[in-house]
Amino acid sequence: MQAKRLFKVGAIVTGLVAVAAIASYAAFVPRVKGPGHEFVGAWGSQGSEPGQFDDPTGVAVTADEVFVADARNGRIQVFDHEGQFKREFGTPGDAPGELGRPMNLTIHEEKLYVPEYMNDRLQVFNLAGEPLDIIGGPGEGPGEFDAPGGVAVAASGDLFVADFYNQRVQQLGANGEFIRQWGTTGETGRGAGEFTYPTDVALATDETLYVADGYGNRVQVFDADGEFLRKWGGPFAIGLYGPFNGWLTTVTGIAIGPEGRVLSADFYNDRVQVFTAEGKFLNTFGETGDGPGQFHHAIALDVAPDGTVFVADFQNNRIEKWRPVDDRVK
Repeated sequence: MQAKRLFKVGAIVTGLVAVAAIASYAAFVPRVKGPGHEFVGAWGSQGSEPGQFDDPTGVAVTADEVFVADARNGRIQVFDHEGQFKREFGTPGDAPGELGRPMNLTIHEEKLYVPEYMNDRLQVFNLAGEPLDIIGGPGEGPGEFDAPGGVAVAASGDLFVADFYNQRVQQLGANGEFIRQWGTTGETGRGAGEFTYPTDVALATDETLYVADGYGNRVQVFDADGEFLRKWGGPFAIGLYGPFNGWLTTVTGIAIGPEGRVLSADFYNDRVQVFTAEGKFLNTFGETGDGPGQFHHAIALDVAPDGTVFVADFQNNRIEKWRPVDDRVK
C-alpha cells in the first residue's frame, strides 16, 4: 500500500513538472503567427570570377538591382533581381575606391554606404561604383571605428554605425561629425542600451533605430530621441541563445520590411526570423544545408520595395531570393 501511495505521489509530481515545463516552453517559445516566405532561387559559388563570391557579407537592394559585399574579394558586385551579373567595383586595399572586407551595405539617395571591417571606416560610392567619400578611421574615440559592421542613414543624412569591437552604436552627422553613442566604448553588457559585438543597424520610416546586438543574441530598439524602447531575443533578451522560435544565435543582419516588420539574419541557426516592429515573433524561413532554401550561415539581408527578400548565404557563397507567401498578418 505504501509503495502504491509513493507511486501515485511520484506520478503527480512528474505530471506537475511536465505541465510546468510545457507552460515554460509556451511562455518563451512563441508559435508562428504571421506570413511565410517561399524560396525563389539562388546564385553564386565559391570563387573570384564575376558572379562568384568569397564570403558574401552584405546586401543592399534597389527597385531593380542587388548590391553584394564580396568580403574577401574586396569588391562590390551588382546584379539584377534575377541574379544576372551587371558590374563590379572595388579591389582589396585601403586607398580610396579599395575595400577591406566590406560588410552590411546601405543605399540612401543614390549612394552606397560601405562599412569596412578591416579598414575601420565607412566608404561612400555612387551606384555606378565611383568613390565619393571616406568617413572615420581606426580608433575608439568619437567618430572612429574598430571593425564597423553596419550603417543606416537618416533622412537628414545622419549616419548610425554598428561599431563592432568598440561595443557601441555611433550617430554621426553626414560629414562624420560625432553626435552621440549608445553603449560604453570597449565594454560588453547585457542590460538595456548595452551591447555585445553589435553587427548591424536599421532605421524605420519614423527613424526608430533597430540594432542587431550580434553576440548579445538579441535586437534592441531606440526611439528617434535615442531613448531605449524594448529588446527581444530569447527569455528576457538577456543574451541567452537557442534554436527556438524568437531566439537568436548571433544576429548579424537586420532589415525593415513591409508594414514595419523586422527581419533578422540568425547566423548560427541558419535562418531568417521575422518579427513585428514591437518584437512579436511572426515566422521564420530557411534551414541548415546547401540545398534550395537552405543556409550555411545567413549573414545579411535586404528587402526590395515589393517585399522580396535577398539573403547573403555566407559559407555557401551565394545569394538567396525569397518571396512573401501571404502578406496578411494573421
